[in-house]
Amino acid sequence: MRWVIVTLLMVLLGGYAGGGNPGNAYAGDAYVPVTSDVSYQYIGSYDMTRLNSIGTTELNDFKTTKSAITLPPARNGVKLYRVRYRTVIPERGNRPVVAEGLVAVPDRAASSYPVVSYQHGTVFSRTEVPSFPEQSPETRFMIAQFAGNGYILIAADYIGKGTSAEPDSYLIKESTTQACMDMLSATKAVLASLSITPGDLFLSGWSQGAYNTMVFRNRLEQAGVTVTAAATASTPMDLYVLITRWINNRTSLDSDWLVGCTALLINSYEQYYTMSGLSGAAIKSLYRQSARDFYDNKIGWAEASKLFPKSTKELLQTDFADAGSLVANRFFQKLQENQAYQWRFRTPSRYYYGKIDEVVPPYIATLPVSYQEAVGGATATAVYAGDNADHRGTFIFGMLDQKQWFDGLISK
Repeated sequence: MRWVIVTLLMVLLGGYAGGGNPGNAYAGDAYVPVTSDVSYQYIGSYDMTRLNSIGTTELNDFKTTKSAITLPPARNGVKLYRVRYRTVIPERGNRPVVAEGLVAVPDRAASSYPVVSYQHGTVFSRTEVPSFPEQSPETRFMIAQFAGNGYILIAADYIGKGTSAEPDSYLIKESTTQACMDMLSATKAVLASLSITPGDLFLSGWSQGAYNTMVFRNRLEQAGVTVTAAATASTPMDLYVLITRWINNRTSLDSDWLVGCTALLINSYEQYYTMSGLSGAAIKSLYRQSARDFYDNKIGWAEASKLFPKSTKELLQTDFADAGSLVANRFFQKLQENQAYQWRFRTPSRYYYGKIDEVVPPYIATLPVSYQEAVGGATATAVYAGDNADHRGTFIFGMLDQKQWFDGLISK
């Protein structure tokens, strides 16, 4: 009788181990400790029927263009695990914090699985992240595309997202890099606990996550960790060029929600780089509190979009937009320091760009190509997603292309 009551409660809470809603933190699934720094929680599974629905109906609902496109059919179901691990904030003297992420494992027998580390794009809430896959469409697509076809997919939420109690580390270079590095280490511990052997390591990311993938790869290469290949879509390689273009050279393609990205970036830099007074110096008083509430997840984009202006330049005070103050100079200098492509690559890489991308224009998304040619680095290839590829379309095109590319590089 007690078992029946517990089972009913788990179903009502969305936590039944047979599937349920993988977005919930299940009451019936305790975290399993692996080390003093790492634990994991089984949060459910996707069977092949669900994965194929993700790759067809859900994918086409996500697209902004009318052309139909589907992911290849799944070859296996997927088990989903939320991983909790300790990491640090380098910008704050390596202060220890706790972060989480997702590990998606193929539900089929194999001696080893290749691994894709996916870094997610910009989201305007705390829980549209990998460890809450039902709230993160891009994560579900990557699960269906890769984990549903024999890869282990891992993805960090980042510091300040998911269940993390910290401020959002939006485009903060070192904290993001550290969170991804420690997520990879935590994944290895979890997989060992599950008696699963990881194989070749691949990297993938979109938008903010493409930037994060670049700085993560830089650290991996410095540490001598072999990355078989990396692929990013709509990559903001140079934050200074990107933000100053949003301010001074707005185009008809630019999305209104770039204002939200700017609000997140300024508040994030104020928090992590101890730039006291940055938001006050940067953002017009009319929008300052709304920008902070948005950063703190007190309001979502639906509400914020009604309070913000339509362009980044309108959001900012004139002297700040013109870099005419000491605070502005420090901010823009930090953006320049945080570029993500100026080193000699060891890993072959692809960069997807679309003609009508409303966030990252082609010339920014493809900056590494000529740079690597100049310094004699590993092959860096720009891949055109098409005339009709907007921001989401570029992500989808890249997801399809990189799977075929990765498949051909897996060690036999």
